[in-house]
Amino acid sequence: MAPSRGPEPLARALYNSLENHKGPVHVARYAKGSAKYVLTGGQDRVVRLWNPNLGTEIKTYSAHGYEVLSISVAHDNTKFVSSGGDRSVFLWDVTTGNTIRRISAHLTKINVVEFNSDASVVASGSYDSTVKLWDLRSQNRQPIQALEEARDSVQTLYVGSARIMSGSVDGHVRTYDLRKGELRTDYIGHPVTSVVPTQDESTYLVMTLDGHIRLMDAITGKLLNDFFGHAHTSYRCRACFGHGEASVVAGDEDGAIWAWDLLDAKPLQPNPPPRVHRKVVTWTEHHPTEAGELITASADGTVKVWRYPASGL
Repeated sequence: MAPSRGPEPLARALYNSLENHKGPVHVARYAKGSAKYVLTGGQDRVVRLWNPNLGTEIKTYSAHGYEVLSISVAHDNTKFVSSGGDRSVFLWDVTTGNTIRRISAHLTKINVVEFNSDASVVASGSYDSTVKLWDLRSQNRQPIQALEEARDSVQTLYVGSARIMSGSVDGHVRTYDLRKGELRTDYIGHPVTSVVPTQDESTYLVMTLDGHIRLMDAITGKLLNDFFGHAHTSYRCRACFGHGEASVVAGDEDGAIWAWDLLDAKPLQPNPPPRVHRKVVTWTEHHPTEAGELITASADGTVKVWRYPASGL
């Protein structure tokens, strides 16, 4: 898991600020692999494609009639899915900017969408408490599966090769083993806003509205570590692992970006961190391959690109 020399310093030097959204930004996703692009979605109903290196907007994707709450990028970066207040899943061609397909998926807003590894299936999680799986190779309007165990809004999803994890306002993380047809439920006890597993899926981070981020054993459900100090009681925020999974990173409702050592759960310096957004930090995502870059999205309308050191990668 974590390298013994401890975590890399967090990327805290502001490299670029992406400011074209009008109103809160709810999600910011890196393209897969080493591709240098970022997709963002917000209250202004638009998905925007950026070059974070240059700080320039490359393209906009406009078809949503309501806020955009979630984006998932395909493995080959040729397409992405988005969802939000529309109750539909939108499948897009990155290059043309056209919608390839719209799936009328739920009765209420869709908080989260996630592709599987080869982008043949997309999972959608909704305010209606259900998760639905859609086969994108088929024109069938019905889901291939509906997961209806949650008792409240589904806020976050992870789709692996053999398992799906969902986090709900009902305080549970549910892990569906697709090969065995088994469900394991971990009761966290507070509304869940993000679930992010390690690459080997042996442990996962769960962020909840009690101001805690917990590292859980994905097999036993045992609590392995607890990270706190940040302000988080009201909004959907996302925690993630830092580079090499040696640290935990999250933005909070005061506009600060926190980081902790994964092993001893101590906050990395500066503690407390400075306020770098004017409003809640809704999304935090580390670059998939580079050690020294992460992005944060905020209700203040900006997406910020952070680097360490301050020089370019």
